[in-house]
Amino acid sequence: MKKPIAILFFILLNIYTVAAQTEISIPYGNNKEAGNYKDVNGIKMYYEIYGSGKPLVLLHGNGGSIKGHARRIEYFKNQFQVIAIDSRGHGKSTDTSNKQLNYKQMADDVSVLLDSLKIKDTYIWGQSDGGILGLLIAIHHPEKVSKLAAFGANLYPGKKAVYDEIDKLVMDTLKATKDPRTKNLYTLLAYQPDIKDKDLQKIKCPVLIMSGDRDAIRLEHSIEIFNNIENSNLFVMPGATHFGSYEKTELFNLVLSSFFNEPFKKTSTVDIFKGKK
Repeated sequence: MKKPIAILFFILLNIYTVAAQTEISIPYGNNKEAGNYKDVNGIKMYYEIYGSGKPLVLLHGNGGSIKGHARRIEYFKNQFQVIAIDSRGHGKSTDTSNKQLNYKQMADDVSVLLDSLKIKDTYIWGQSDGGILGLLIAIHHPEKVSKLAAFGANLYPGKKAVYDEIDKLVMDTLKATKDPRTKNLYTLLAYQPDIKDKDLQKIKCPVLIMSGDRDAIRLEHSIEIFNNIENSNLFVMPGATHFGSYEKTELFNLVLSSFFNEPFKKTSTVDIFKGKK
């Protein structure tokens, strides 16, 4: 029964190894020159800021931290004011309450942090759990989001959203683990989120739904998200997993830069045939 936990460790270790390869000398995620804390909803929330211009918030996945954004920060800090955040109970944003993590609470944390930094609207990119947080911020705090990109987000847990093997991995790990932090993280995965199609339909800002073609999230689920957001585009990365943003960094950066820097378009083939461009 220890195997699922070992698999998780291997996946996370690979992510962090890829993100922190040799040519990056700045200690992202533990940089005293760029890092700071804010008192947010009863916790000390850690964040780092790099660059200047339009704010771009980076939100990591389950069990991750700012460290996993090293390559992204290196690239996007030359275009935006990058605000990388450790979510509640992750990285250096400790949560001494030991309460069960909740996506809505975590999204509200980001909103309060943005208020404290006097940032009224921003671009947001989120990976996995970070994508869920981005969707929730766009739903509940729409005034704060001008564009959102989410890679590998889901609306609800279970086999209708994720592939059977991933769901089994989550449930087996949850049954086997005695580690409180692992239990908290996997309970989050096993029983949350709970986002309805009608909630997605409230989102009016431009959204880019991103997925690997061999993601943990079922492709049809990502399409469901895409179909329920009026102003959305869909990008499926070929030959990529749930961690496509790490596996194909150059392609990812190109697509994300295009989305954030160019005017949003949703022209359809029907529009072209009818002469509407």
